[in-house]
Amino acid sequence: MQPKEKDVYLTIAKNIKKYRIISGLTQKELAKKSGYSYGYIRRIEAPKCIKNFSIQTIYNIAKILNIDVEQLFKE
Repeated sequence: MQPKEKDVYLTIAKNIKKYRIISGLTQKELAKKSGYSYGYIRRIEAPKCIKNFSIQTIYNIAKILNIDVEQLFKE
């Protein structure tokens, strides 16, 4: 039996929220700066929502948060 795999989408979502808060941005502000809708940002961060976002989305959000994209993958 293999150990349970970590959900990389959940890790990224938690980190987006973490770095957004560190940056002093609300979800609405991040949405406006990134060009994504508030609802989309909210769904990305929501722990129980099904995650479905692209590498380009991760890159764009990392750029807005002024962090290296690799930071979003760290547990």
